[in-house]
Amino acid sequence: MKNPLRHDGWHIERVVPLLAGLFVLVSALLAATVSPLWLVLTALVGANLLLYSAVGWCPATLLLRRLGVPATARCTVART
Repeated sequence: MKNPLRHDGWHIERVVPLLAGLFVLVSALLAATVSPLWLVLTALVGANLLLYSAVGWCPATLLLRRLGVPATARCTVART
């Protein structure tokens, strides 16, 4: 079965959770190997995700916009 919707590259709505997941995994690894204080980073990432889900804005979105990442994706229907 073919996917009828194709994404048109990376956009902020995809990059923010990707970065959050990456930071959570890195901070968990650092907390397990270096110091439990790295869990503070995990808490900050969680707070940013809550902020992003509530208002659609977080500090990462400012940086991503300045880097030229589009805010939303254009989905197109694939013709078969």
